[in-house]
Amino acid sequence: MRIDLHTHTRASDGTQTPEELVRAADAAGLDVLGLTDHDATEGWTEAARTAEEVGIALVRGVEISTKHLGRGAHLLAYLADPTYPPLVEKLEKTLDGRSSRVPAMLERLRDLGIEVDIHDVRRASDGTAATGRPHVADALVTLGVVPDRGAAFERYLNPGRPAHVNRYAPELVEMLRVVDEAGGVSVLAHPWGRPGSSVMDEPAIAELTALGLAGLEVDHQDHPPERRARLRAIAERLDLVVTGSSDHHGAGKRDHELGVNTTAPEHYERLLALADAASARSGRTTPEVVR
Repeated sequence: MRIDLHTHTRASDGTQTPEELVRAADAAGLDVLGLTDHDATEGWTEAARTAEEVGIALVRGVEISTKHLGRGAHLLAYLADPTYPPLVEKLEKTLDGRSSRVPAMLERLRDLGIEVDIHDVRRASDGTAATGRPHVADALVTLGVVPDRGAAFERYLNPGRPAHVNRYAPELVEMLRVVDEAGGVSVLAHPWGRPGSSVMDEPAIAELTALGLAGLEVDHQDHPPERRARLRAIAERLDLVVTGSSDHHGAGKRDHELGVNTTAPEHYERLLALADAASARSGRTTPEVVR
């Protein structure tokens, strides 16, 4: 069984529609696909309909942009009730934060002599829940300023780069509670693959585990083998679920092909059991896996 639990569509910053993503996952030989757009659930309905049609299992989730100890952290929330008001409020506020910083980024790019119009960015973000950094990056690619999205982030848009602008993000600890109340289960995405990941040492992960964290995304393209081995050992000591994923964005990320990393079936089944327990504990109606 091949299981990829972290992917994106045009509902956030991927380049495929939900239908295209599901069909691509089926063509890639995946048995289980996790759809986890950034701070958005808009792609769920189309993806579920296509998954039923092609016969692939779909786990509906969302990758929530949070902050922890002053640094950015991404939380994968699986099978939570998308109508739970506190979750809806936090996701909407986060999406608003993504869109509202775009004009400031464009102003900083203009200060650097790079003319990017808001209409260029909107064309790149057509069909998304919110316009953000990836779409500014795509506009820079279209205009020939950079060769690809990765170069745009590295040269201009990442923290510490000249066109980066901070935005709102909820606290990670708070979102662990909200996801649990919504009947979902939480996995820390690529914990050692982002700037500032040094704050996610074993004591910090242990504290998050005590607050409801269920798993670590260990096998990820941003984690070299040595980091994967250390994270796997931490997960074993803390009795956490271990996941592996592509973090696929279509053409938006290189070397993140569907199924490039996968989750072991026994850890997948454990994740589903934890989600069932969270759903029962919350008393909310949560999405089932599309099978």
